[in-house]
Amino acid sequence: MGRKPKILGAAVGDCVHVAGVVNFLHLAEAQGYETFCLGPAVPVDDLLGAALEDDPDIIAVGYRLTPETGARVLAELKEKAERMGLAHKRFIFGGVGAVCDHARRLGLFEAVFDADTTVDEIIAYLRGGPARQDETDYPQTLVERIEFKHPYPILRHHFGLPSVEATIRGVEQIAEARCLDVISLGTDQNAQEHFFRPEEMDPDEHGAGGVPVRTPDDLRAIYQASRRGNYPLMRCYSGTRDTLKWAEMLRDTINNAWCAVPLFWYSQLDGRSQRPLHESIAEAQELMRWHARHGIPVEMNESHHWSLRDAPDTVAVAAAFLAAYNAYRCGVRTYVQQLMFNNPPGTSFKMDLAKMLAKLELVGELEGDDFRVLRETRTGLSSYPADLDRAKGQIASSVTIQMALKPHIVHVVAYTEASHAATAEDVIASCRIAEQAIRNAVYGLPDMLRDPDIQDRKNRLVREARQLLDAIRSLAPAGVADPWTDPATLKLAVEIGLMDAPHLMGNKAARGKVRTRMVDGACVAVDPATGRPLSEEERIARVFAEYEREMSQAAPATPA
Repeated sequence: MGRKPKILGAAVGDCVHVAGVVNFLHLAEAQGYETFCLGPAVPVDDLLGAALEDDPDIIAVGYRLTPETGARVLAELKEKAERMGLAHKRFIFGGVGAVCDHARRLGLFEAVFDADTTVDEIIAYLRGGPARQDETDYPQTLVERIEFKHPYPILRHHFGLPSVEATIRGVEQIAEARCLDVISLGTDQNAQEHFFRPEEMDPDEHGAGGVPVRTPDDLRAIYQASRRGNYPLMRCYSGTRDTLKWAEMLRDTINNAWCAVPLFWYSQLDGRSQRPLHESIAEAQELMRWHARHGIPVEMNESHHWSLRDAPDTVAVAAAFLAAYNAYRCGVRTYVQQLMFNNPPGTSFKMDLAKMLAKLELVGELEGDDFRVLRETRTGLSSYPADLDRAKGQIASSVTIQMALKPHIVHVVAYTEASHAATAEDVIASCRIAEQAIRNAVYGLPDMLRDPDIQDRKNRLVREARQLLDAIRSLAPAGVADPWTDPATLKLAVEIGLMDAPHLMGNKAARGKVRTRMVDGACVAVDPATGRPLSEEERIARVFAEYEREMSQAAPATPA
């Protein structure tokens, strides 16, 4: 086994800003380099002395202060490197603005990285080339892409315009911008529900909610458009009907990076198909088993659907566990846990982090050699203000808070969400905003997770979610080996209101009687008459009392 190439790094002169150097070295370590950092404000003589002693392959120099001082420091570095016989070494520079311009003119540095340099471009340099040229240079599976980008998360964004032609042009533009690692293709409702039954499509719904793909060749053409730039992965949600046919088609046409399927939704529960709840649950399980057999990761976009309908936070946490548990039992080995922040609107940053930590704690209990959990965070769909300047602040602040969870994937949601469907330009701009927030966080973020309010709320949510999960398990009749994967038991949990949300009022597949309100930034169940917050124990007791009353009223009368 050959020697690892070595990189020596330092912030030179009077510059104490060493974070950029440190993060560059982290990227280098992920690419197989051995690294040494001398720290901040390192005198030129000390840097060159260390270079003579350690004989590194690359010397990484950082400087982020004033251009005038920077020019003098870099001039000193070049003069002394030449005098000490080190000018032949591979020097690289990282900084900002005019200092980078001076570094490029100096003639010492083989590469100069400024604030506009992308992570992909840095990795390209570390792998031996000034630019990437073909698909083989970019990992084309989810796990490999995540490892490739570490310590930065990969970026995903939803995209789909009302025509195939416009979507193809937009995908080309996004790929060329090298701003995105995963293009999440959004198809219209006609495609999701009726792709394999075109005679049932509603012409008035053509292009509603996404790109109107009608043939496998449409998908192949869109995927081909992404074969440029940084060769992003592509993925698409499962259909809401004929889900196994959809899965095979997505694998064969767009090399679907991972499957996304809910446990309870895409059914009569949300109207995205007319499948009864027990059928949609069983089909979701079969879909997960299919992807598990083919080694394709699975995401269950489940728990945030409850929060989008103002369900209590406890219900959302329990839903996260149920979804992951079903994936685990279906043989999935790589699981994507989606964590939608700012949902419902009015959720505080503190309570957001507490809710996500509760989900991760419960789901994390399933982790082991055969079940890996990848964290995917995103900004809430309904959290964006219509004012686009304020919306830019929303995406930046939300992504910053998300970084406290050290996500593997950041699902960027365009800041134009409340105004219009994202164009290619909107996607690129939103990714740039998110990327800057991520960079700032990777440089060093305070440990917000230690906040006692966050920990107290997390612990309560975990405790209450366990109470809810136990209540669901108790619904199963004798002989059901695993109630949490039994479609009939899960269906009953929705029907009687253990799993419930206010927006489900009037839904024939659900109860819709729970009432919630925001209390100190958290979404909690309340007494419908008084508005008093209810503990989960009390809410469960009320649900069971009403269920038992209905069952007794429905029972036939005992003969006299």
